[in-house]
Amino acid sequence: MRIALVAPLAEAVPPKLYGGTERVVSWLAEALVRQGHRVALFASAESETAAELIVCAPQSLRLAGIRDHLGSTLAMLREVRRRANDFDIIHFHIDLLPQALFQDLAHKCLVTLHGRLDLLDAFPLYQTYPEMPLVSISNAQRRPMPPHTNWLATIPHGLMPDVCPFNPDGGGYLAFLGRISPEKRPDRAIEIAKHAGIPLKIAAKVDVVDRMYFKTEIEPLLDHPLVEFIGEIDEIQKAEFLGKARALLFPIDWPEPFGLVMIEAMSAGTPVIAWSNGSVPEVIRDGVSGRIVDSIEAAAEAARRASDMDRRKVRADFERRFTAERMAAAYLAAYRSLLARASATTRLEHSMAPPAALELLPPAWEEVAGECDAKALNPVG
Repeated sequence: MRIALVAPLAEAVPPKLYGGTERVVSWLAEALVRQGHRVALFASAESETAAELIVCAPQSLRLAGIRDHLGSTLAMLREVRRRANDFDIIHFHIDLLPQALFQDLAHKCLVTLHGRLDLLDAFPLYQTYPEMPLVSISNAQRRPMPPHTNWLATIPHGLMPDVCPFNPDGGGYLAFLGRISPEKRPDRAIEIAKHAGIPLKIAAKVDVVDRMYFKTEIEPLLDHPLVEFIGEIDEIQKAEFLGKARALLFPIDWPEPFGLVMIEAMSAGTPVIAWSNGSVPEVIRDGVSGRIVDSIEAAAEAARRASDMDRRKVRADFERRFTAERMAAAYLAAYRSLLARASATTRLEHSMAPPAALELLPPAWEEVAGECDAKALNPVG
């Protein structure tokens, strides 16, 4: 199959530092190539892939200091359109623009929605362009969407098994990994660590929009002997960070669409302690890969008892449900479903068209046939 993957330009594929969507696109691309498919990746220049790389930006936009990505993204989409006939499937990982710009090619396109869908901003777009098939990354992500949304599948993320290698021993600290923002609740993670009396290491980036929140709400909490703020870390550092943790704290306060860090921790064998919001109950099997809690006290107790959990069972749950190979197999099934749907529509349109034999009749017979058709449609006349 000839497959185009269209990635965001914010980060390289895979990202050099923080970046969830671009990391998932990378794992999907590599898995599809390994399975023998011809894959083209539309991404920024520093991207590294076994697929054909089609460079659409000289550098990842965030690291280049470019805050408005619209112009670069539109330029990339023009290149995708120019090459559209080269592909059987065009798979977008940018949320909104494909609906409006590729509606005429919706029979061979799909969009994986990676972000939250509980905000009303984008609803008019989904209602105006219902043709585009959509993929959700959890069932919870779908809930706020309008009825009759054109869902093709729900496909959870998957990662390469060696990205976060299994660590059978773990370590003595609690880990918080991701982004400093109000909905991620790093303040809650700090409170859990203090209640449990267990050290906490925070490896997280601070976006421009969250700097004031970090300065006023989080930074004052870091002055505590149990709390260590590390900052943003790369892929290699992350594997060690998660593997040596006693547990990952995921105390979110928003409808998380998926939560990639949860399966990264599971890959390392590290149990996850998470609030039951968004996708969490779909990702974490309570008592197997972690604990789902609803209070600081329950989270602190789970943290104290985290070392009692079998890290091999945590890893086994990851291997059974969240590998890149399983993700790629699910997407291939979705691609084939989409193409079969398009083929069935084409056959139906052909069956409803006038018989091709009429095109070969002499003009007089075409007129007679037309009169017969008119009488059949309007027998009274």
